[in-house]
Amino acid sequence: MNIAADIPTTQYLPTHDDSRPHAIVIGSGFGGLAAAIRLGARGYRVTVLEKLDAPGGRAYVYKQDGYTFDAGPTIITAPFLLEELWGLCGRELSDDIDLRPMDPFFRIRFDDGRHFDYSGDRQKTLAQIRDFDPNDVEGYLQYLKASEQRYRIGFERLGFKSFDSLWDLVKFLPQLIRLRSDRSVYSLVSQHIKDPYLRQVMSFHPLLIGGNPFSVTGIYSLISYLEQQFGVYSAMGGTGSIVTGMVKLIEGQGSTVQCSTEVDEITIQRGRATGVKLASGEELKAEVVVSNADAAWTYRHLVPERWRKRWSNQRIERAAYSNGLFVWYFGTNRRYDDVPHHSVLLGPRYKGLLDDIFKHKALADDFSLYLHRPTATDSSMAPEGCDAWYALVPVPHLDANINWTTHAEPFRRAIEQRLANTVLPNLPDHIASSRLLTPLDFQHRLNSFKGAGFSLEPRITQSAWFRPHNRSEDIERLYLVGAGTHPGAGIPGVISSARVLDEIVPHAAAVKA
Repeated sequence: MNIAADIPTTQYLPTHDDSRPHAIVIGSGFGGLAAAIRLGARGYRVTVLEKLDAPGGRAYVYKQDGYTFDAGPTIITAPFLLEELWGLCGRELSDDIDLRPMDPFFRIRFDDGRHFDYSGDRQKTLAQIRDFDPNDVEGYLQYLKASEQRYRIGFERLGFKSFDSLWDLVKFLPQLIRLRSDRSVYSLVSQHIKDPYLRQVMSFHPLLIGGNPFSVTGIYSLISYLEQQFGVYSAMGGTGSIVTGMVKLIEGQGSTVQCSTEVDEITIQRGRATGVKLASGEELKAEVVVSNADAAWTYRHLVPERWRKRWSNQRIERAAYSNGLFVWYFGTNRRYDDVPHHSVLLGPRYKGLLDDIFKHKALADDFSLYLHRPTATDSSMAPEGCDAWYALVPVPHLDANINWTTHAEPFRRAIEQRLANTVLPNLPDHIASSRLLTPLDFQHRLNSFKGAGFSLEPRITQSAWFRPHNRSEDIERLYLVGAGTHPGAGIPGVISSARVLDEIVPHAAAVKA
């Protein structure tokens, strides 16, 4: 399938002509970098402004003690979206990036010690399902068909729409109603699969984009088909190697990525974005401004309220936000070769734990976590004979009454003990490097509103037209990409949000004229 066949692939070859219209992109996450590449291909001279000292945003890379830690996204799906960006620049993704398929995609370990290796091997998957409940084999196959139906609508048809008007949504309502989009992912899974363990295996995916499986619209079950159809990958050198590759594409277009440069305000005249004012006081002019900063943060802190009708301070405050994230990056002075690249360690509760995180804003002792071991695939991420890791725990965002300045270390020790008791024996004796990231860091370092890990929660009332639009509702020539706008979080989502720009941003030639 060539999902990109219907879009122009105009390439921009570098020249010394600086008369091209100027576009500013705020933030260098995957969405911002993808936006810059697309704008460059459409004839703009692009300046990407990044607050941090290196590009990547949530995909920042930490290097310490000989270990390399990808700060955030580590799971690559829908690689054709990356191939499309490289194609816009006349290159092949494989020229710069070495993607390796994962097998299994994830190992899901249950609290009682049982595990399920979730992979793209149909026969292995069915054999494992039979071990849990033979009656669910046919149900799983039916679930995959349901997932594909939602992929065809939610990804292929809705994923690249701008949803500027309510009519854009109304046109798809009959299909969304037919697919029962009002039902949650967990409800859809449960319709086909009865075993409680298997229900968790097939429904946990929305947590990877900040959604509660019990409340996020069932459209997000499309992730199951996406993974089965196109695979799950990791990049050699870590996800940061993809960021580096995208920056090189931007520079090859004659554009720039400027780090350690914080934007203080989007400047507006007569209802049109005209550029940005930096924290240093300097002002930069542009014909187009694209914000890859958190959508809520963009409107709450970068756009004066007098210019906002739809996204007032009150509406931003009362919106529902995704969970927060607690991430412990650590290196061990030994290898644990029986642990795969991606693992999910589930606690004894499923729905109750998610209720604590999303509804009660309570930090639970019986947490679940995602464990990342990149050295299972790429030994260069750690010193010889060592492993690099991170343990990521979904936690409440900053509306919760949690003092992370004092509670971070006790919570880290609880994670360490859980891992030592399960998959990493004698872990405390082998820690060689350590650092933490809490929801406070997401707020202060990444400018994430309420420290949410994935911006607005992707429930049905905050999806598509109900989400902050890719083209600002109130301000001309201001556009949004990233997790907080349509279609949502995750690498495929934020790259797709940049693809929407092809539909709504005027070509540079039209702006220049």
